[in-house]
Amino acid sequence: MAKFLSIPVASEQKQLVSADGIILLEQASTTTVVITYASAKAVTVTHAASAAGSEEVRDYLQDSIVFAQQQPWHQVKYECDALPKAVSGIVVA
Repeated sequence: MAKFLSIPVASEQKQLVSADGIILLEQASTTTVVITYASAKAVTVTHAASAAGSEEVRDYLQDSIVFAQQQPWHQVKYECDALPKAVSGIVVA
């Protein structure tokens, strides 16, 4: 069964991001985390600035992906309500 992260986005509704088929999760800058999928698609999560060298948002998302995958098959959505930084946008490329 497919699994999703439910991520709150400022000034928008919560957005669903797939927790399946991920090959790389990277803190690309102090304000972005990039999730790369085996399909060659990428999701960029833009958030409030973290300190240089901090990977707190990436670490939170990584832990959330693991927790989502550990849920029973009928629980397809994992709520990411405790993100360390506010998310301002999610873009798929």
